[in-house]
Amino acid sequence: MNKEYDVLIVGSGAAGLYGALQFPENVNVLLISKRELTLSNSSLAQGGVACVLDRINDDFQLHIADTMTAGKNKNNPAAVETLVREGPGDVLRLKELGVDFDLDENGEMQKTLEAGHSRHRIVHHKDSTGKAIVDALIEQVKKRPNIKICDNTLLYKLDKTDSGFLAGLVYADGSSEVVAAHYCIMASGGIGRVYQYTTNSAIATGDGITLAFMLGARIRHLSWIQFHPTAFAAENDRERFLISEAVRGEGAILLNCNGERFAEKYDPRGHLAPRDVVSNAIMQESIATNSEKFYLDISYKDPEFVKNRFPMIYQNCLKENIDITKDRIPVFPCQHYLMGGIDVDLEARTTVDRLYAAGECSHTGVHGANRLASNSLLEALVFSRRAACDILNRMKTDSNPSFPAFDEHDDLSGKKLPHGYRTEVRKIIQDCHFVIPKPEAAPQSLERITEILSDIISGGYEINRDFVEARSLATVAAIILREVVKQDD
Repeated sequence: MNKEYDVLIVGSGAAGLYGALQFPENVNVLLISKRELTLSNSSLAQGGVACVLDRINDDFQLHIADTMTAGKNKNNPAAVETLVREGPGDVLRLKELGVDFDLDENGEMQKTLEAGHSRHRIVHHKDSTGKAIVDALIEQVKKRPNIKICDNTLLYKLDKTDSGFLAGLVYADGSSEVVAAHYCIMASGGIGRVYQYTTNSAIATGDGITLAFMLGARIRHLSWIQFHPTAFAAENDRERFLISEAVRGEGAILLNCNGERFAEKYDPRGHLAPRDVVSNAIMQESIATNSEKFYLDISYKDPEFVKNRFPMIYQNCLKENIDITKDRIPVFPCQHYLMGGIDVDLEARTTVDRLYAAGECSHTGVHGANRLASNSLLEALVFSRRAACDILNRMKTDSNPSFPAFDEHDDLSGKKLPHGYRTEVRKIIQDCHFVIPKPEAAPQSLERITEILSDIISGGYEINRDFVEARSLATVAAIILREVVKQDD
């Protein structure tokens, strides 16, 4: 018997989990996660959630202005207004759902400052806010009888029908099947793994964006990549842990190889300028000093304050033999976030009927050309809720007939994918589309990426995680480079 669901949600970050919780018990939801539920970019988010909860010392217009300024005024103003005005309600809802935000002496949520913000408005749980949010949401989702959770489940295809979608799944035990859903919320995260070095988790290979693209959904501004200026400068790790913006917000100083402050040379806001500005300052200073050695220094602060405020960063750095209460932290820019993605309207609707997108895989226009710190979790909450609300409204009027009979199993067999495609794609993108891009290299790079993608798609390869992720990375790289080439024309 064919399996049918009302809603398929792809991804178990903040957008996927919070979106799932909006559906009442009479709506049948399938939530799938490519790896374990706790592995997502949301879970890695350190700084917190930006929102205006203090209407005396802050206001919506200030948050809107900060967001627009960081985004180089290329944001969608209506989306920014929606985010800022509705966001506080969703953050307070998180508190009700059990998220353990840090509180001040008055029992109010503690608010910190981050680069690009004109007010202290970032609420947090120490330096692991994303994990606190995801863990609390997972606990709530598991209590809902209408939500079926499938972790370690690979989505290898998403086909459109008049009634919705047919989704091809490979489960943890290696078995596979095709299931049906009337609506789909894509909440599959970002594309960090298309770079050699990223702060993103291992799942961030752009699978959801690729499947939406294959359905004909409009993809916008995929070349708008944010590079975080202060990733820990590990020697070898591809996945680099983040030294949160909040560390600078709490007083850490950015230094060059000579131990000198330099950020003020490039922007009057210094090391508290928006991320793209600071990243560019580091790259220019790197050229000027002929060195990639840069540091954050918070060692002059009270050691107990530092350890209590940033326990995760403190422990992670200790593993690298760096005691941040005594030592400078080696940092360097690294791929961090995607501002573009699957284009959506204010209800998170894509250009494909019944397909929605929320979180980092989507392009709401909120972030413009550069995301303001701690707006990402807020966007995931606001627009996943709006997606769910729109689906619930549609379910009142849409006729959702049963799906006609369909094959429950696809033949996934084939040749083994050649080794090295993903490595080559990463090297190409890292070389030509990093902080200071090289548009002159894009045409030749696109030609090679197109060759790789063509072989992956038509080569008769076995459909497994390696294949799906290679297809996604090559697709994402091709879209990025097409945008770059077009801009350079």
